[in-house]
Amino acid sequence: MQRILAIAWLTWKAAFRFKLFLVIAVLLILAVVGLPLLIKDDGTARGFTQIILTYTLSAITGLLGLSTLWLACGTLARDIEECQIQVVATKPIARWQIWLGKWLGIMSLNAALLALTGSCVFGLLQWRAGKLPAAEQQILREQVLVARGSAKEANNEAEITSETERILQERLQSSPVEKVDVPEVRKQIRERVKADFQLVPPSSPRVWQIDLGFAKNYLRGKPLQLRVKFNSAQKSPSGTFVAMWQVGVPEKTQFWRSEPMSLAPDTFHEFEIPPDLFDAAGVLTITFANPNNTALLFPLDDGMEVLYPEGGFPLNFARGLGIIFCWMALLAALGLMAASFLSFPVATFFALAMLVVGLSGNTLAESVDSGSVAAGNEETGQAGHSAADMVLIPAFKGVLAVISLVKNFSPIDALSSGRSITWGELGAAFAQIVLLLGGGLGIIGVILFNRRELATAQGTQ
Repeated sequence: MQRILAIAWLTWKAAFRFKLFLVIAVLLILAVVGLPLLIKDDGTARGFTQIILTYTLSAITGLLGLSTLWLACGTLARDIEECQIQVVATKPIARWQIWLGKWLGIMSLNAALLALTGSCVFGLLQWRAGKLPAAEQQILREQVLVARGSAKEANNEAEITSETERILQERLQSSPVEKVDVPEVRKQIRERVKADFQLVPPSSPRVWQIDLGFAKNYLRGKPLQLRVKFNSAQKSPSGTFVAMWQVGVPEKTQFWRSEPMSLAPDTFHEFEIPPDLFDAAGVLTITFANPNNTALLFPLDDGMEVLYPEGGFPLNFARGLGIIFCWMALLAALGLMAASFLSFPVATFFALAMLVVGLSGNTLAESVDSGSVAAGNEETGQAGHSAADMVLIPAFKGVLAVISLVKNFSPIDALSSGRSITWGELGAAFAQIVLLLGGGLGIIGVILFNRRELATAQGTQ
């Protein structure tokens, strides 16, 4: 361990020698302090605070991620190119210890920078909140600067899939289609079935039954919040639609009915409901009545969500920074892996290319959903086909499976909406991002570094 720590200390010295630590620290602090002065909000304390959290944490993640990749690629590749690694490698130290020491050095730098900027963001939020009126402070403490658990309707993916296959088989029996067009037909049918689950026709109700699970045991006497979002294919003259809600079941639970609300589409709305409206099993029944002349669509993923108090903001904020730290660990491993067998410029290009692929998950997902990388025919509505589909589509599925291990965690969205980041989520992020993906890149990097001929590499410069 002493050898590994010595390499980590040399990485620190290199970062200070090239002024990297100081430059990144200044840029991060300027982003934290400057962004609140430049961004525009909706005029409410809640909206401003959410934007501060979203923009500052996004800026911190972006700047720290790029600097991590640059340092990871440079600290190993440049040591090889400038003959410094030969001096270290001739000592009684294994190459895996050099590689791991570099990684620990980069991660300790990230820990210091993340702690510094995270403290600045937290202090800024507390300072701004302390200057607000008491009513606004209460809103922040209940909706943003808090850790709230979340409950949603049970996943009905299996029911949608079953209904889609039933309709597809009926369609194929009545009007057969080409085999290559079956995936596109299935996709169209699935969208129609999914719409039936989401659509609320005019003058019709929509009922959600949401199981609060174990949380029901400590939510007695505590008000809850509903977070809703809907879409509309038509616009209203006022730009809003009337929404009427009732929560609970008459003669079975306590019952609450709202006054008519004027809500805008395509945006999230949160409102409080009284306590103790769920039944003995912890099931909360929510009914929406649509008095408008147009249908409204509540997305299955985020159309209806119940939020309840679960913890405090400081610890929740620290767990969010912990997940961002896990992301930095993966980027450090990616950069060092690339530098293990490539020169500094090529390693940087390779690492950035891999990062771009990781950020292109939506594009890959669209190709996988359509079953082809070729563009479809917009006039006929038929999907495109390519000879490369047999190779690329399975490859895209594999890439998406890897990307999902990272993208399943969204600490910035959770913090800005006041939702809880549990210890279980932090542990899962560490296991999937650091141990599984980062560890896999580390093993590949060490193997490549062990096989690299340092003297030969230097002789070719």
